[in-house]
Amino acid sequence: MKVLVVVDMQKDFIDGALGTQEAVSIVDKVVERIVNSAGELILFTMDTHQEDYLNTSEGKKLPVPHCVEGTDGWRINESVLAAWRNNGNTIKLSEPQENTFIKPVFGSVELVDFLKSREVDIDEIEILGLCTDICVISNAIMIKNTMPDVPISVNSECCAGVSPQSHAEALNVMRMCQVDVI
Repeated sequence: MKVLVVVDMQKDFIDGALGTQEAVSIVDKVVERIVNSAGELILFTMDTHQEDYLNTSEGKKLPVPHCVEGTDGWRINESVLAAWRNNGNTIKLSEPQENTFIKPVFGSVELVDFLKSREVDIDEIEILGLCTDICVISNAIMIKNTMPDVPISVNSECCAGVSPQSHAEALNVMRMCQVDVI
């Protein structure tokens, strides 16, 4: 089985508190990728913070409240979510929320544990989303380190970084760590 991991396609990263034009520009590509998915298990991650975000270690280094649980900016982009909901050709777990991994930091330990527990059934993993240079790279490297024999790729056309330069730099680092960039 192929797994497609959609990282943090949330409103605050697209056109909200930390949104960029580059992030806006990949939404249609991500939707198209999900619409064209067949026979794949699609999993989502959601960057999730609480009201006390500014008092956290991350909040002190990036003092921009974002993805606060329950807010509009925390939600996955509706076009992306609708593409997944309407695609009857993908593998869905018994409850839709089981396809989503809430994470308070850049990488999701729970996602990695979930994938590792099903490693014998997984032929390959493709990762896309936001931000290439923070959460995409974190999850890709965590998965690669845990499942070194499973082919892992990052779909560069369906990713955006904090800046075009940091996006390109993150893709280069992932290539160096034997993550395929497509």
